[in-house]
Amino acid sequence: MPKDLQTLTSDMLACTLCKDLPLGPRPIFQLDQQARILIVGQAPGRITHAKGRPFDDPSGDRLRSWLAVDKPTFYTDPRVGIFPMGLCFPGTGSGGDLPPPKICATTWRSSVMQKLEQVELTLILGAYAIAWHLPDLKGKPVTEAVRQASEGDGHMFVLPHPSPRNNRWLKQNAWFEADVVPRIQENVRRILDVPSVL
Repeated sequence: MPKDLQTLTSDMLACTLCKDLPLGPRPIFQLDQQARILIVGQAPGRITHAKGRPFDDPSGDRLRSWLAVDKPTFYTDPRVGIFPMGLCFPGTGSGGDLPPPKICATTWRSSVMQKLEQVELTLILGAYAIAWHLPDLKGKPVTEAVRQASEGDGHMFVLPHPSPRNNRWLKQNAWFEADVVPRIQENVRRILDVPSVL
């Protein structure tokens, strides 16, 4: 018998498939049956692992500004979901955080996505999320993926990572914040049925 989302959520929170992770398993996500906006990243970082809350850092501040939502809405409105490709911090390698273990998406992703029937807007960050959600853009440079997704029907957008480390990219690609972000904000306002809160 297929599991409901509440059961899947409980199972994911108790998951210990990757016992050998450097800081141990600590699944971090934010999901509710009412989710209508879904944010899909790569995996929790070290700060997120420590805090137990996604995007509670300068990257999250920028992401919320792109959505034009405040922190309370972002974290407490059940219509805003966060479901990374890997649920736990994968550790750090020579070039940054390691990729999310494939077993995570293989084990959980399809079952959970089938239960999120009300999602109207998906915001995709990172190569692993692009490959799963928009396979036609797999392997494309970030700039091309962001641009091509923004030309679609408005249900899925690829975002550059909101990290301050991407300030140079944002400066070189001013069209993103000038043209794409307003479209994202328009969708968010429509879905949440509230005026901009910022």
